[in-house]
Amino acid sequence: MNHCFGIFAHVDAGKTTFSEQILYHAHVLRAPGRVDHQDTFLDAHQLEKKRGITIFSDQAHFSMDGQEYELIDTPGHVDFSAEMERVIQVLDFAVVVVSAVEGVQGHTETVFRLLKSARVPVIFFINKMDRMGADFERTCQGIRQRLGCALLDMNRLMEKGWETPIQEQVAENDERLLEAYLEGAAGSDQMERGLRDQFAQAKLMPVFRGSALNGQGIEEFLIGLKRLLTEKGQETARKPFAARVYKIRHDAAGARIVHIRVMAGEIHTRDEVEGQKVSEIRRYSGSRYQSVGRAVAGELCALVGIGGVKPGDGLGALRKKNKPETLPLLRSKLILEDGVSPASALGCCRILEDEDPLLAVEWSEELQQIHLSVMGVIQLEVLKELFFERFGLKVSFGPCEVVYKETIAGPVIGYGHYEPLRHYAEVHLRLEPGPRGSGIQYESLVSPDDLEVQHQRLIGVHVMEKQHKGMLTGSALTDVKVKLIAGRVHLKHTEGGDLREAVYRAIRQGLEQAQMILLEPWYRFEFTVPESALGRLMGDLAKMGASFESPRPQGMDMAVEGRAPVAEMMDYAQTLMSYTHGKGGLRLEFCGYAPCHNAQEVIEKKGYHPELDLENTSASVFCAKGAGFVVHWSKVKDFIHIK
Repeated sequence: MNHCFGIFAHVDAGKTTFSEQILYHAHVLRAPGRVDHQDTFLDAHQLEKKRGITIFSDQAHFSMDGQEYELIDTPGHVDFSAEMERVIQVLDFAVVVVSAVEGVQGHTETVFRLLKSARVPVIFFINKMDRMGADFERTCQGIRQRLGCALLDMNRLMEKGWETPIQEQVAENDERLLEAYLEGAAGSDQMERGLRDQFAQAKLMPVFRGSALNGQGIEEFLIGLKRLLTEKGQETARKPFAARVYKIRHDAAGARIVHIRVMAGEIHTRDEVEGQKVSEIRRYSGSRYQSVGRAVAGELCALVGIGGVKPGDGLGALRKKNKPETLPLLRSKLILEDGVSPASALGCCRILEDEDPLLAVEWSEELQQIHLSVMGVIQLEVLKELFFERFGLKVSFGPCEVVYKETIAGPVIGYGHYEPLRHYAEVHLRLEPGPRGSGIQYESLVSPDDLEVQHQRLIGVHVMEKQHKGMLTGSALTDVKVKLIAGRVHLKHTEGGDLREAVYRAIRQGLEQAQMILLEPWYRFEFTVPESALGRLMGDLAKMGASFESPRPQGMDMAVEGRAPVAEMMDYAQTLMSYTHGKGGLRLEFCGYAPCHNAQEVIEKKGYHPELDLENTSASVFCAKGAGFVVHWSKVKDFIHIK
């Protein structure tokens, strides 16, 4: 069974160069490519060559010393974190590349947090050891302090063997091994098993060193890699087919390509997945692929002929969906050239959204506008080039705006009734505030005697299938528990869409009564500035409405940590560089949504009018004397059938 691993790093730490060297030493490549020469095997897309950064995750397969490996090179720029995060869910372990000069950087921390959350074992490769200013010990100390890792120097182990300090470091993480060590009964075989077990459990993180550009340390890394990995059994191969989708693409012919990792069992061409037949199975390596008849547990492959599924979905026996932790915090309007129809542009947007669901394409019929959610301005620049390259459309984007959300301050009951002629459904929903960051949750409190279970489940599907709008700015509703407290259908007249209409109207009618709260995203920040610039920084933070701790010395500079609204921090990096003359540092990490610091200003600027939003009506439809009539939300309670 294949070992699947991903390569991660902060941008410019040497991740792609490291990947190229691995493939070269594994005899996949005749020579390692270089980013600056625009000839890398894995950064094959023209946009990647042009910009010198990894934008799309790409994979390669190689064999070494009887082991089979699947390598995935991931984007290092923060604007493409979503692409990087989708890869994590299919990995056996990860390699995080850290520059020996710059050390741990902002995105390194984000990557490590995501890997830790997914319980993926991590190996560190300290790169650029040939550069002036490189310091292995300082870099390791930074990893220990900022990431909280227990590191084991693999180069030292391979050079010196199981010397006392290394034995002690491995033994102290395992009570039984420690007991054997103290009794003098722990041999090298037992130590090797302890090392493998602790790596697999992410208790101990091996660290290698070298220079990817010069190929230094790569051979040692590959030799050490085999020592760290346990042999995989064939149990999973005998289980029913299960797979995880980690990427969606469309090829030059427009075919939808679903990239998966087979987690158990196997899949063959013409097999049925999600009610659809697999017309082709491809094994990709870089931009090249070959068609194969089957794929087995552990392998990466791509399925052709499967629609509907999204990145993060489980297939076969693996039903659980993975929710992304990395979410876009900005939104921008798509601006089209004269003569380009919004309808055709919307179709192109839907294709890109199919590949990256976090784009969350939104079409406003009233304004005839398209909006997309993005991570940052670099992603917008790439999207602009993608529109032209793939669809021949010249587009631009409006200024980035923060993605706001809305929630409710207290519980309310919403009523939805849908009864035009020969249709019938009524739904009563209790909306309650949920914990911050919980999203929308659904629960039924109705007895099966009062409403069939299948109808209760269908109501839950309708609650969760749509992004419901808040009443203040039309932003997405979040952190709300939706509880079904009553429902009624008609044996003859209720059709599938009737419950959907009743659910949407019930939620909206409840929101009309609720006290709404506008939420905005916040960053956790860490500034490092010369002491002479500290006063300016503190004044700016106070104006932003930030909360922060007292400044503390950090080397020759001063460090300030705290929280601030994303809207206030969006362009501050350039300001910081200006008044510190390039000597200031800033690390940002999204830390959740909180009440908006300037809510009234944002509400007035958005100018959202709920009563004009006909796609999200709060009114209900009743029937009398063979004709349907609309009842305003404020009067619905007087007409409902379930009292």
